[in-house]
Formats: sequence, C-alpha cells, structure tokens
Amino acid sequence: MDLYQLRCFVAAAEELHFGRAARKLDILPSAFGRNVRLLEEYLGTKLFLRTTRSIALSEDGEQLLHDARKLIALADTIRARFREGVRSKAAKLRVGAIDSAAAGLLPLLLNDFRREQPGVEVQLFEDKTIRLLPRVLSGRLDLAFVRPPRGRDPNLVYRHLLYETPVVAMTSRHPLARRKRVSIKDIADQPLIVPDRRSRPHSHDLTIKVFETSGYEPRVAQVADEKQTIINLVSTGLGIAIVPRWTSRLAIKGVVYLPLQIEAAPNVGRLPLAAVWMRNSRDALRDSLLETLTRNIHSYAKQA
Repeated sequence: MDLYQLRCFVAAAEELHFGRAARKLDILPSAFGRNVRLLEEYLGTKLFLRTTRSIALSEDGEQLLHDARKLIALADTIRARFREGVRSKAAKLRVGAIDSAAAGLLPLLLNDFRREQPGVEVQLFEDKTIRLLPRVLSGRLDLAFVRPPRGRDPNLVYRHLLYETPVVAMTSRHPLARRKRVSIKDIADQPLIVPDRRSRPHSHDLTIKVFETSGYEPRVAQVADEKQTIINLVSTGLGIAIVPRWTSRLAIKGVVYLPLQIEAAPNVGRLPLAAVWMRNSRDALRDSLLETLTRNIHSYAKQA
C-alpha cells in the first residue's frame, strides 16, 4: 500500500471533493484521482460513494480513515527520526527551488551560509512548485523555495519571504529596448509569450492580471513551459514576456530586461516567494540555513 495514496485518500475524505483535495496536495486532479483508484484496486473495495454532484465515504472508507491517519502519523514520525540519525552522520542539506529563486536568491543565500557553515554540503534541485512540494512531503527535500499554493497541506510549514517584482523581457532590437522602464500602456499591443498556467499558475496569472487591471486585453502569441524556453523565444523576436526580476540573471544574447511600471494596481505585479518544510520535523542544518536567511532577508529582498 502506497503512503502517498493514503495521503490522497485522507485529503479526499476530509474535503469530500476531489478537486479541492487535489489543490490541497498541490497535484493535478488526474494524478490525484489515479492515486485514489489505485488504492481502491489494491484494497479491493470502493472507498467513496460517487454521484455526479457529490462524493461520500463508503462504509469501508469510514473504517480506513482512522487507520490511514494513524499510519501516516506513524510514517512521518519514523521518517523524521531516521532522517535525524542519518543527518547526524553526514552534513548534507537537500534544497529545492523554483527557477527564479535558484537564479537569484540561492546564490546570495548559499554564499552567506557557506561562510558560516563551510563543512555543509548543499544539494540543489531546481523544479516547479507543483513538483517540489511532493518531494518535501516525502522527505526527499529538507527545504524548498516555492510559490505558495492556494491550498496548503497541513503537514507543511510555509514562511513568506519576499515578493519578486516583474520585468519585461524583449529583444534588444525592439523599439522600446532603449527605455529605462515601460508601462502596460507601452506594451499593450505587443504579442506576449506566457507560461503554461497548469505548471506555473503564479507567473501566468501575473501577466494576465497586470493587463486586465490596467484595462487592456493581453495578446497571447505563445505559451511555453520553461523560463529558459520563454527567454529563448523572446530572443527570436516572437514576442515579449513578463517575468520575475531574478529571471534577468538568465543571460541570453540579444535579450534586454526593463522594469515594468504598474500604476493601476501595483500589488497585482508581485510574485510571492516562500520557504517550505515538513511540520514537526527537527533539522539543525535546515534551521541554521533559515537563520542565515532571516538575518539577510532585507538585503535579498532589495535585489528582487
């Protein structure tokens, strides 16, 4: 029996809504439903009574819920104890980060941290929020820097760090490229390259909302998944892109980055960044890194 399938089952039992439960665990609804079905197949029973409008726990589901919660709690306790013992033998910290944090925050933070803890090996894993959170839950990451999701797993602790400001990426041949900054009005008629909302909801919504709140309809010319791909497409002249400021550290020949001035609703143009780790877990190395982060956060925020 898969522990993650049990986590999906408990989330569905608590929410009685597969969509909300999937958002709570920050996974795609299709993957969430597949995990529940696999658990039902493994146990040979239906755990939910489904209609077109609602779901409810079956008798077997009611019986499983209590035991599933105990199993998950026991597994979390064992994992925390084991990891504590392993970490005492090897000074290694496994840290995940979204791309802009990996490009902007992590070099600053790790430079300060290594001066204080020179013997600690830090392994970095760059990925999207939707893929980093399950790794924190499973114990494969000790800490991650992510966009905080709307639905948050109660087994995770989130600490808001800062907001990243947006910049506009465009080819150096663009008529606006020599400006010091641009407004939404300046780029209202420009073709846009935007991130895929399924994998990057914060960055996608940032682009759409800054246009809508300023009274303009965004002209989406291309959707892409990776920031590196988006910037490469910008370099060809296919369109412009609104990206987090730290993305400008991706030095692509022929691309310039201009600050974006948002007058209608300045708060819309902000991308939150948070640190996340497993609740009730003890980790001296992780806590030491967080202490370094806390001492220097104002300096880091000025560069975001």
